[in-house]
Order: sequence, then C-alpha cells, then structure tokens
Amino acid sequence: MTKVLSFSFKNRIAFNYILSGSILIAIVFLCIFSIVKYSVNEHINEGIQEELNKHLDDVKIDINNTYLIQVDQWRAREHNSINVNPVFVEFYDTNKLLIDKSPNLNDSNLTLLDNSHNNEFFNTSLNGIPVRQLQTSIINKNKVVGYLIIAMSLEDFEIVDILKEILLISFPIILIILFLIARFFAGRSIKPVSTIIETSSKITKDNLQTRIPLPNNRDELYTLSENINLLLDRIENTIEREKQFTSDASHELRTPLAVIKGTMEVLIRKPRNQHEYESKIIFCISEVNRLNHMVDQLLLLARFENQKQNIKKESIYLNAIVLDSLTRFSDKIESKKIKVKTFFTEDYYLLSDNYLVSIIISNLISNAIKYTNNNGEVSISLVIQKNAIDFTIKDNGVGISPNDLDKIFSSFYRSDVSNHPEIKGTGLGLSIVKRLCNLLKIDISVISTLGIGTEVKLSFPLENPK
Repeated sequence: MTKVLSFSFKNRIAFNYILSGSILIAIVFLCIFSIVKYSVNEHINEGIQEELNKHLDDVKIDINNTYLIQVDQWRAREHNSINVNPVFVEFYDTNKLLIDKSPNLNDSNLTLLDNSHNNEFFNTSLNGIPVRQLQTSIINKNKVVGYLIIAMSLEDFEIVDILKEILLISFPIILIILFLIARFFAGRSIKPVSTIIETSSKITKDNLQTRIPLPNNRDELYTLSENINLLLDRIENTIEREKQFTSDASHELRTPLAVIKGTMEVLIRKPRNQHEYESKIIFCISEVNRLNHMVDQLLLLARFENQKQNIKKESIYLNAIVLDSLTRFSDKIESKKIKVKTFFTEDYYLLSDNYLVSIIISNLISNAIKYTNNNGEVSISLVIQKNAIDFTIKDNGVGISPNDLDKIFSSFYRSDVSNHPEIKGTGLGLSIVKRLCNLLKIDISVISTLGIGTEVKLSFPLENPK
C-alpha cells in the first residue's frame, strides 16, 4: 500500500505562502533583469550612435568627390576625451579598402559587412573580445564615397550576466529563508489550534468542565474556540439532564415496585380470606397501571428530549380535541362530581400536529381534574386574540404556591405532595407539556394561587386557519 506524503497544517501554510511568494519574486527578478539588460543595451547602442555621428563630422568631401579625414582633429579629440568603454573606428573607400583606423585596433581589423547590414547593430568579436559594431555609408550628393565602422566593447554587458547569476543563486536562498520565516509565523498563528487540540484531548465524559482558552485576537480562531466552548456547554447540560433524568426515573420506578413487592410479601406471610386477597391484588394492579403510565410518559419524554419526533403540519379542529379529551376523563369527572364549563363561540382550526396537540390538551385537562376538589369547577375557553388562538383552562382546586411555580415544568416535580397524598401522579405531565409547546412554538403561561385554583393559558400561533 502506497504511503501518502502529508504535511502538517503549519508546513502547508508555509508552503502555500512560499509558493505565492516565489511567483511574485520570480516576476520581480525577471523585471529587474529585463530592465537592466535593456538599459545596458540602450546605453551601448547610444554610445555607438553618438561616436558614429562625431566621426562623420570629421569627414570632408573635396571637389573631386574624394572625402578627406581630419586625422589630427580626430586623434586630438580621442586623446583628450575620457571613455571608459574603448571605441574602435575604421574608414573604408568605395572599393572597401581600409583608409584609416583608430590606434587601439593595432594590427586587428573590424569586419566590414555588405551594404544590407548598414545602420544595423551587429555583435561580433575582436581578438576574442565581444564587441558591437555599426557601419554606415558615407554619402555625398546621393553617392556612396566610402564607409565608416564604429565598434564598442561589450564588456559593460558582463554586468547583465553577473546580475543573472546573482539572481539565479539568490532565488532559492531567498525562498528557503522565506519558508523558514513563514513556518515560524504560521506556527505562531495556529498556536490556538494546537491549544484546541490539546484541550479537546483532555475532555472526557467524566471531565466536561474544561474549556478552550479564547485567543486575544477576535478572529476566526476566536470564533471557533467560542463555538466549541458553547457546544461543550450544551453537551454538559444535556449529559447533566440525562443523569438527573435517569436518577429521578430510577427512583420513581423503584417506588411502585417496592410497594408491589411489600404487598405480595404481606399476602404470603399467613393465610388470608378472599376479600383480603382481592383487595391487595386490586391495589397491586393499580400500582402496575401507575407504573405502566409512568413508563409511557418516560418514553414519550425521552422521545421528544432527543427531538426525533417529526412534526406534522395538518389542519386540526381544536374544539374536537378538547371535547374528545373531556370524554376520556368523563368517569373521573362524574366520580368527583366536577362541573365542566366550555366556552366556544365558534369553530377553531389551526395548522399543527394533531397528535402532539392532543397530548398537551389531555395532560392539562387531566391535571385540572386531578387537582380539583370534589364538587369543584373547571372552565375551558377558546378565543381568537390577534394572530393566535388562546386556550385557557381554569380550576378552583388546591393551587400552587408561589415558590413552586418556577419548578412545575421540571421532570418528576410535584407540588405539596405531603399535604395531598391522595392525589397520585408522576410529575411528568407538565414537563411533557412544556417540551411539546417548545417544539410547536406554543406560548404557555401559568397563574395559580394556593387554595384558590390554577389557570393555564396556551397561545397557538395562527397559520392559514380555516
């Protein structure tokens, strides 16, 4: 299996930086080289052209169309002028025979080309030294009377070759230095990432309190660290809720099981008559039913706690849901002789999940009946207020103390249990109602006075009601 070569994040940043930097440096070096090369070329060409013009002025034409070279004037100027780059000069007649040349040529001669190369710069060599020459025709009255060649050494052009070598050598050195510098600063830039990795490795299910230190600069890494910390907060809260839920659930499930076990143990201690057996068995059945009801509510609560429920949007008839719930609790209503009043001025429709809304309404009606005294009263109303349908259920039961109002939506919490042992329950009903209201975006509010009664109001948002 081929092993893939991989770079660290720090090296990848440095490599990408140096890749873009190398392109930019190469372009700058190429521009510098081109500008210097062009400048040297132009300088040599201008020097040759200037010398050509000077020496043409030294030529005089006599009446016989024979040009005469002012040798003394020419050589005097050559002797008095200072030229860093030597100039080579040759004069030829119309037969291309050498007439005169500059003393610095000694025994050497420049190359006279055919007329097609007149006024063109031409690179050649003189005794192994590279030179550039320019030749032109000496014309009098539109007639060629001779030729002039000017040449200059290309030693100045050596600076271009030196510059080329310097740039080629310095280019990789600069890239290596830039890579090391980029790697150093990349390491400092991604230091928060290393901190995130180091801190994350310390976080386990038993250590959820650790948080990632926030960088000083409010950049993308700061946002990443902050979001990870917020995620850890949510995870920690969820796990704490799960632990608390598991602890409370195990405690609540253990209680009816212990009651059933104790009742059975009492039955087998000695013989009993049929009535005693029937009484205890009926009691155990009621506890089993209570246990089943609690398990159903626990499963329902866990189902929505994990948010795995798919919410259906459908048109539901709210009046029918309320009346169906009242029908299910008709036996309890009759046994406690509770008077139920309903106030529906019209038919109320809304778009929501019929099953979930039924659970909410059923739990609220069940609580109202459960906590209302015998011969008490429960009133239910439906009205439209602005862009919502308000459902209100009010009882004149035992009520809730102000200290307990903020806890009633917590799982397994039951208010004032010791003073009302006759009221059975699991403490999960309102917790389920609250979670379903959050899912369906239903506002819920509770007003209660101890010993007077409780009022619960739901505000269903209207979405294209019928």
